[in-house]
Amino acid sequence: MAKRILIFDDDIDILSICSYILEEQGWEVHTSTNCNDIIEKVRNVMPEVILMDNWIPDTGGIIATQTIKQDPELKTIPVVYFSANNDIQSLAKQAGADTFLPKPFDIDELESVINRVIPAA
Repeated sequence: MAKRILIFDDDIDILSICSYILEEQGWEVHTSTNCNDIIEKVRNVMPEVILMDNWIPDTGGIIATQTIKQDPELKTIPVVYFSANNDIQSLAKQAGADTFLPKPFDIDELESVINRVIPAA
């Protein structure tokens, strides 16, 4: 069974690059260009891991991540915060994300950060 990943980013290019890379790795990739109804979106997919962009519309990544982390059913899903913001480390911490990935990133960084947060099967 494929592992599911949910990517929140309003940049279509990033979504398509990440989808391509991760599908090659055997992931089932779900994407969203906004974080409206975030709990519903995450529940519909129940991903193994979530990638969250800082500048995601509508509320932004911090509130979106906090919302996920406050939900008893979803709070254990690892959230990787990713952004081109210089302050990404403190943003990720404020959001309650499990880790972060600065943009731009390369394929190896993407894979290694995801592998770090996923419990070994």
